[in-house]
Amino acid sequence: MKLWWLKVPVHPTWHFTAWLAGIVAGLALSVTAPAALFGAWQWMMVGAVLFGFSCYKRWRWLLLVAVLAGMLIGMSRGVLDIAARHVYAQHVGHIVTLSGRVSEDVDRGRRGEQVVRLTDIRSGEQQLPAQIWATLEDKAAIQRSDIVTIRGRLGEGFGSFAGSIYRADIIKIERPTPGDVALHVRDDFGWHVRLGIEEPAASLGMGYLTGQRRSLPEDLDVALKIAGLTHIVVASGYNLTILVRFAKRLLEKASRYLTVLVSGIMIASFMAVTGLSPSMTRAGLVAGLALAAWYFGRKFHPVTLLLVAAAATGLVNPSYVWGSLGWQLSFAAFAGVMVVAPLGQAYFFGAKKPGMIRQILGETISAQLATAPLLLYSFGQISNVAVIANALVLPLVPFAMILTFIAGVAGYLTPALAPLVALPAQWLLDYMVYAATTTSSVSWAQSELELPLWGVVLLFAMLAAACWWMWRASGYRLRDGNIIE
Repeated sequence: MKLWWLKVPVHPTWHFTAWLAGIVAGLALSVTAPAALFGAWQWMMVGAVLFGFSCYKRWRWLLLVAVLAGMLIGMSRGVLDIAARHVYAQHVGHIVTLSGRVSEDVDRGRRGEQVVRLTDIRSGEQQLPAQIWATLEDKAAIQRSDIVTIRGRLGEGFGSFAGSIYRADIIKIERPTPGDVALHVRDDFGWHVRLGIEEPAASLGMGYLTGQRRSLPEDLDVALKIAGLTHIVVASGYNLTILVRFAKRLLEKASRYLTVLVSGIMIASFMAVTGLSPSMTRAGLVAGLALAAWYFGRKFHPVTLLLVAAAATGLVNPSYVWGSLGWQLSFAAFAGVMVVAPLGQAYFFGAKKPGMIRQILGETISAQLATAPLLLYSFGQISNVAVIANALVLPLVPFAMILTFIAGVAGYLTPALAPLVALPAQWLLDYMVYAATTTSSVSWAQSELELPLWGVVLLFAMLAAACWWMWRASGYRLRDGNIIE
């Protein structure tokens, strides 16, 4: 049998894409890889050499070599990271004193306790890896970027956290000078927004503008979860995409350079305001790469763009890949929007460009399909009203962001007139709150179904097969899509 097709040339970017896919797969498999075999950095050198060999010719069979090269790099990096975390194991069950920087906004637990995520961990003079999750009974005012020293009993880690401490005592709080400037700007702007807009609409508007979900009232937060609307108030790609698209449409006819400069400043500012959560890191990297490609007159294939961001963030922090549900959901939703949605539009509606409503519905359904396996596996629940709720709310989010921004500016310039200037924002945000609470309150808003791991693999395989079929049947070129268009 002649295997001539194995030597059919493919575009060089597919070797790069296959290598990236191998890295992500290797990182995911590193939790089960034998440390004695892959716990050496030399494997990364072997992977780099193999990747160079895979690029020597454009033959199709060398794609497998590229995948293998990436897997060696990913597994070695992941195993080394896991090994470094073992420093915590000897202290589990013991009282420890640790200091660390608060990496994200402080959360609230069910009993009102403060929940913090600490990075840059130190034990005395020793620098420790990874992140720690801790709850604090003390009501002391803690902000993002504060250096906190806590004392408590160290427990085992979970997800991407190497350890946990429940009901820790606060020993010391240090606030660097000038501190987190972006946080101060955000909070001050939020205070001025609230001069004109009443709650809970004000918190919803700030959620749109800054991804500040943790300031939402608990009942509204629950309603958004049930309605499948959480993605519009968390620090994710949707809010950032709106800002970049706005800058691009406003400035692209004047100057490409000015468009990229302003958009880049917006991306950096938004990331500084929201904090570098896993999903925000992904969103900023994807938007930046897409913007750079547009500037040079190029386009990223969405699969390549997805894997560049996944491999880059995963190599920096391997626990994102196998331990951070937020990271996993962020990439799944992105794949749904950039791969599943355009293929579905092309397959069912042909070459006709979708209108706003059809595009929103298509992207919502696609994102739901792409994230459903992970949600069912992790929570055993999925929203039945997400498509309806998103159709009612999503088209109006850009207007809500603009009106909320205007209300905040009015709070600075004319505090006495701020409630009057903010009336359009108040009405629109009140409608959105009503839409979320109404759709989430119906008896059939959620379904419960526990999904085993093999079910997750099966559903993703079925979705991939469906995408392949729609691609073959429609002839759609995924490379023609652009997240910032």
